Amino acid sequence: MKLLLKQATILDPSSPYNGLIKDILVTDGIIEKIENSIVNADHKVIEASGLMVSNGWIDIFSHFNDPGFEYKETLETGAKAAASGGFTHVFVLPNTQPVASNKTAVEYIVQKSKSLAVNVVPIGAITKNIEGKELSEMYDMYNSGAIAFSDGLQPVQTPGLLLKAFQYVKAINAVLIQVPVDKSISKFGLMNEGITSTRLGLPGIPAIAEELMVARDIELAKYTGSKLHITGISTAKSLQVVIEAKANGVSITCSVTPHHLAFCDEDLATYDTNFKTDPPLRSREDMLALRRGVEDGTIDCIASHHLPQDWDNKTCEFEYAAAGMIGLETVFGVINNIFPHISAGSITDLLGNNARNIFGLNQFVIKENEVADITLFTKEGEFVYDSASIKSKSKNSPFINKQLKGKVIGIINKDRVYLND
Repeated sequence: MKLLLKQATILDPSSPYNGLIKDILVTDGIIEKIENSIVNADHKVIEASGLMVSNGWIDIFSHFNDPGFEYKETLETGAKAAASGGFTHVFVLPNTQPVASNKTAVEYIVQKSKSLAVNVVPIGAITKNIEGKELSEMYDMYNSGAIAFSDGLQPVQTPGLLLKAFQYVKAINAVLIQVPVDKSISKFGLMNEGITSTRLGLPGIPAIAEELMVARDIELAKYTGSKLHITGISTAKSLQVVIEAKANGVSITCSVTPHHLAFCDEDLATYDTNFKTDPPLRSREDMLALRRGVEDGTIDCIASHHLPQDWDNKTCEFEYAAAGMIGLETVFGVINNIFPHISAGSITDLLGNNARNIFGLNQFVIKENEVADITLFTKEGEFVYDSASIKSKSKNSPFINKQLKGKVIGIINKDRVYLND
């Protein structure tokens, strides 16, 4: 693999070239040269207006459905979608069949990932078979390659069990990831509870179903001194509780999805099942509060919550539709569309640098003789996200045929190159 990146702005706070425009020569997965101008006829040349390079982006919450639900997504198709979206690492949920709640299931993902351009990294289940009854073999899974622990789409509901999990993982300095949903309150809801749900005649999910869980999990993390990451924050009050916890020294970080930043419950007026998510799209006021949280740095990461659903699970009545949407391929375009004024450096922090620090991933520096783990992109231009270009096996996205800003050019990772058409 031989590449010459021409006149690329380097975005890496750890690099001596940070903020500079340079030519970058990559040979066999290693950054060979970084100079003002490089001429090399043997290398494939990549040029683009406003070309930028950063450390590879990381998505911390995606569902690849493999093994068990490969008709929705596989590790291979999920990795293609991730690469197309500019991600070199993706943390995948344990909600598979069998569940990733032991070292064998974790090793399956680790081994299959070796042949892919993207590092597909398993999240181990907190409880056995995600039943919320008994702790899983977290120490064994950690040693086998699990990056963090979560019951994914079925977050732990019992506080006593989660307390034990926090105490257990403290010895290995691991992070627990929770989606803030109290299932006993949200069980029969289909969308955010409010004026819009009343108007549409759909059962609502009250904000308190999230806010109680956020407050509870923070208290447990504070009591144990362990690390908590809350993903899918969707209400203004939840965000305020996180802000206060951070100020009080709790080891907590949080992430928000692109769709909670782009849409609100008013967008469900057409009963489009692609807008059915869990946590649900909240009020316009909540959406705007989340945007402010991104701008002021309260929110640490953008997480795609990539959740593929097959045609049957989305082409039906809203009541019976499965929740979730695909998102890996549109994260950058959506964020760049909503926040055109945010610097490219801040975007790369939200899409990668912060996650590396939170979860303790290897730090790669963009300098000579270092391994190339790089995302190539430009904030310039616009594109329409069309169904024909989707790399995911599923097509459940409300962003189809929407105009987005910027472009992911590709990734360089593990001595492999993936370039978008």
